[in-house]
Amino acid sequence: MVYSYGVKGGEAMNNLYHTDFYSWTQQQAELLRTGKLDQLDITNLTEEILSMGRSEYRSLVSRLSKLLSHLLKWTYQPERQCRSWRLTITEQRHRSADRLQDSPGLKPMLDDILTKAYGYAVLEAAKETDLPRKTFPEQIPWTFNQIMTEDWLPD
Repeated sequence: MVYSYGVKGGEAMNNLYHTDFYSWTQQQAELLRTGKLDQLDITNLTEEILSMGRSEYRSLVSRLSKLLSHLLKWTYQPERQCRSWRLTITEQRHRSADRLQDSPGLKPMLDDILTKAYGYAVLEAAKETDLPRKTFPEQIPWTFNQIMTEDWLPD
């Protein structure tokens, strides 16, 4: 179903984009399905596609950040190690691997992603452990392969 508002393209689509995003997405999908490419809201459609890519990137940063923060807590508060931490580590490994499998285009950016994730992980670990940030190494102390290995835990 294509929604018509009496104005072809531009203004009507842009207005719909800002007033009813869901309907706008359905309209754009229908225009694509029917090959009416000249009626697409190219400006907003382009931005949404780029936003989806950024979302995938941020999702992987978030997953790895959670994983790394738990590995830091595991290392720097060994007396508090628990089943819950181990399960979170396992879950975040799986979710990170899933994200990379779904979006292999992120692999060339892993160094940048890990750097961002580790920065957030240090902040989270410091907050949750009440240890000063300077307690934790400036650089990630493990390789990507280590942190993603199923049963690996830091000593």
